[in-house]
Amino acid sequence: MNIFADFQTRVAVILQAIMAEGRLPGDLDLARFVVEPTRDPAHGDLATNAAMVYAREAKASFPNPRQLATEIAYALTQDPQVDQAEVAGPGFINIRLKPAVFAGVLRAALAEGADFGRGRLAAPRKINVEYVSANPTGPMHVGHGRGAVFGDALSSLLDFAGFDVTREYYINDAGAQVDVLARSAFLRYREALGDAIGEIPEGLYPGDYLKPVGAALAAKYGASLIGKPEGDWLEEVRAASIDAMMDMIRADLAALNISHEVFFSERSLTRGGQGDLVGAAIDDLTGRGIVYEGRLPPPKGQLPDDWEDREQTLFRSTDFGDDVDRPLKKSDGSYTYFASDIAYHKSKIDRGFDTMIDVWGADHGGYVKRMQAAVKALSDGRAALDVKLCQLVKLMRNGEPVKMSKRAGDFVTLREVVDEVGVDAVRFMMIFRKNDAPLDFDLAKVIEQSKDNPVFYVQYAHARGKSVERQALAAISGIDLSPAALALADLSLLEDEGEVALVKLIAQYPRQIEAAAQAHEPHRIAFYLHDLASAFHSHWNRGKDQPHLRFINEERRDLSAARLALVVSLTCVLASGLRILGVSAPEEMR
Repeated sequence: MNIFADFQTRVAVILQAIMAEGRLPGDLDLARFVVEPTRDPAHGDLATNAAMVYAREAKASFPNPRQLATEIAYALTQDPQVDQAEVAGPGFINIRLKPAVFAGVLRAALAEGADFGRGRLAAPRKINVEYVSANPTGPMHVGHGRGAVFGDALSSLLDFAGFDVTREYYINDAGAQVDVLARSAFLRYREALGDAIGEIPEGLYPGDYLKPVGAALAAKYGASLIGKPEGDWLEEVRAASIDAMMDMIRADLAALNISHEVFFSERSLTRGGQGDLVGAAIDDLTGRGIVYEGRLPPPKGQLPDDWEDREQTLFRSTDFGDDVDRPLKKSDGSYTYFASDIAYHKSKIDRGFDTMIDVWGADHGGYVKRMQAAVKALSDGRAALDVKLCQLVKLMRNGEPVKMSKRAGDFVTLREVVDEVGVDAVRFMMIFRKNDAPLDFDLAKVIEQSKDNPVFYVQYAHARGKSVERQALAAISGIDLSPAALALADLSLLEDEGEVALVKLIAQYPRQIEAAAQAHEPHRIAFYLHDLASAFHSHWNRGKDQPHLRFINEERRDLSAARLALVVSLTCVLASGLRILGVSAPEEMR
């Protein structure tokens, strides 16, 4: 039950009636206005900007937006669920609902349980979320973890909102970095056979994580690869190394309860059973006049060492919002990374995705415009690419930087962090800040049992609610806490300002789901859960000093039933939101 969506429809019906009378244009886009919570609860429960949004189109009949707002507000006062509708400022409308509306919200939450707030789209849009996509050259580090958690939580959010979501991982297994991986693994292979390899040469991967790969190669090949030219062993060692790294990455992701439906290999774009998909994508764009042979102007400022003034194959990305046209082939005739990425995103479009979300590290920010241009060109504007950039994670312990990992060589592995603080702390704290803001992750702070630790604070609210339920069963003989029984309670007894505030926060949950999904921002759910937990803890603390506010009143069974309906609904919402974020909702915390 989404009261905000419900009243969006009611306001739209009012506008349609005015349109039918010819006092508003008949082609108004009725999706442009919003119905949202009032900024100040003292002003009401809902607010809409409808009169302001359509002020220009309404000018002939309503010279002042307040005139249109007044007519909408009057129509709203005729609604049996509206207690009051008032015009504020230049034309905003504040709406106060009757208490029975919020009683209906609680009953809906009790009836729907885990599905309260779930979107039910008649024709769900297919959305591809590509996230992590770490190079298969070693274990995942904490920075990868942020993108992994963000992408996974976003996928769960979109799924809960009613979309058809595919989780995808792009394996970068065709670049020079995997050849470096193979050479590094070959060095460990020699080491496993007894060679003294000394210091790892600069340019190779130094981490101990490649020792098991070298041992596996030694077990499989013995000494047969020693002395052979690189060309004779590179392909097999590379394939074995990539497989081993992907097994490690999958295990790291599994430790965070993350899995993908699709693992797409970059090498398959040119070496798969479907032929050269990169060349085919370039040919497709060439046939539409979007690829041409030409020269690029020199970049501004100091010229990079690899700058070449030459005729080359270029994509007209400036026709689609980019700053400069982009090369598709290198001077040796091989494809650029961008060309491969074009073919990869064409495969997504060919698989029926009209919405694509790529989760990248912040260092790829300069790559966004060209990829969005490519998707526009490939789909003739039908598909959209949203790139979410995840900023760096600064790992701390009691405010001090954490030392690097011996196992990885030059960074702290994600698995080490998960093993130390647990999945819940990692997942919640990675989401409890907008993805494009830097994140300080303090290993000591995230496991503190205090209100200053957001994950503990939210989980404790759920556990506290479950504790209230257990206490009620012990204190009130024969009380039925089933949703069906609690839905029969007299919810009009919830009159205290703290109780009313909690009910209104619960009523916002479906809207939070819808808005967070539309914006592709799962952090909104974490923020909302923290606000809900804070309100619950505050009200619970009031009951310590004012016994008449406590949830359990052995003398007033009817009042206890109403308050327990509130508690059960609240814990249901907390559990639902935590589930979307991939965080557990404990029933007890010690």
